[in-house]
Amino acid sequence: MSTTSMNNPTRNIRRSFSSVWIRCVGGVVAGVMAWMLMAAPLTAQIALRADTVHTMTGDPIINGVVLIEGSTIADVGPADAVDIPDGATVYEGTVITPGLVDPRGTVGLSGIYNVDSDQDQLDTTAPMQPELRAIDAYNPQEELVAFLRDQGITTVHTGHGPGALISGQTATFKTTGETVDDASLSDISALSMTLGPAATQRFSSPGTRAKGAAMLRDMFLQAERYRDTPEDERERNLPMEVLVQVLDGEIPAFIQAHRSHDIMTALRLAEEFGFNLVLEGAAEAYLVTEEIAEADIPVVLHPPKIRPFGAAENAQLTTAGELHAAGIPVAIQSGYEAYVPKTRVVLFEAGVAAANGLPHEAALASITRTAADIIGQSDVIGTLEPGKHGDVVLYNGNPFEYVTNACTVVIEGEVVKEDGCS
Repeated sequence: MSTTSMNNPTRNIRRSFSSVWIRCVGGVVAGVMAWMLMAAPLTAQIALRADTVHTMTGDPIINGVVLIEGSTIADVGPADAVDIPDGATVYEGTVITPGLVDPRGTVGLSGIYNVDSDQDQLDTTAPMQPELRAIDAYNPQEELVAFLRDQGITTVHTGHGPGALISGQTATFKTTGETVDDASLSDISALSMTLGPAATQRFSSPGTRAKGAAMLRDMFLQAERYRDTPEDERERNLPMEVLVQVLDGEIPAFIQAHRSHDIMTALRLAEEFGFNLVLEGAAEAYLVTEEIAEADIPVVLHPPKIRPFGAAENAQLTTAGELHAAGIPVAIQSGYEAYVPKTRVVLFEAGVAAANGLPHEAALASITRTAADIIGQSDVIGTLEPGKHGDVVLYNGNPFEYVTNACTVVIEGEVVKEDGCS
């Protein structure tokens, strides 16, 4: 330090104060700029244009455009009515649909290699395990998830599969994201249950249909007593907590029942305990269509190309069309495959249903709007409307033709597949 500085303490103080003041002001300015950048709205824009746009809210739009800003849909309409901003990335093709919804499968818990390490969809140590959570087993990086995404499936309702009276919980995920938290749309969507031989053949008890139904009734009665017990007088019970959610209508029971008399048992259980029921599988639903319609129960139908054996031996290709004609909400699932290719593709399955009596728009709805409604996500997915998630698929032809490709797939505004529709 110089002699002058040492002899002038006032000047030293001023210099120190000035330096501190500059650093403080600089920090404030930098902080304000960072805040402004974070607060600024996303400006990334994507426009998808096609000869036909199926919004699933009305008639298809001819020569239409879907405009996405950030992660949500900003506008949908005819090309001459939608203003595509300068700088927007434009994708063109033949047909546009909402991102496809698989309303029931096990993908992400069941994997492509069929080895113990990638088969978490069914625990056979006990016939009733409502406490098992799908989010604790779902693998967003499973190859089957990517396989479905490339076919245009942007949302999967998946989890513990059929094969036990109560196999566990389901959840809903987007088919993108590195972690469960990235992909999750709903951590618990439903409780998976099974009636019929699939629920009796793996366990010493139940050994018959009647015993299985009795065990379920007893479990629901326990849950009612648990719910009615004051909170300060009961110990936490994970199975009971989930069953109370079912009884209170917070989540539905997805009950797989293929045989007609198992379907009727599911209807009786739902009426007796007042829970929301979704019939799953339902191979013989065509035999009890009137009863299903009267109970106002939706059906997540088996894949039309299911192998007809066991409880599903009487499955028919025309069932989806018959249920739709009866006014029953019907969606088409991928289900569980115990063999290669390990998962069905709902796009192809809906195409088979469309070729066997299900009207074209109803077939599309079965894997978009209706599917989203049944799994409780119709406020954010299933249709192309402003404000909903930017989940869009662009095809180079009729989506139900096997030679057609889903050439551009967008999930929440992010292009996750881009092959080009030339």
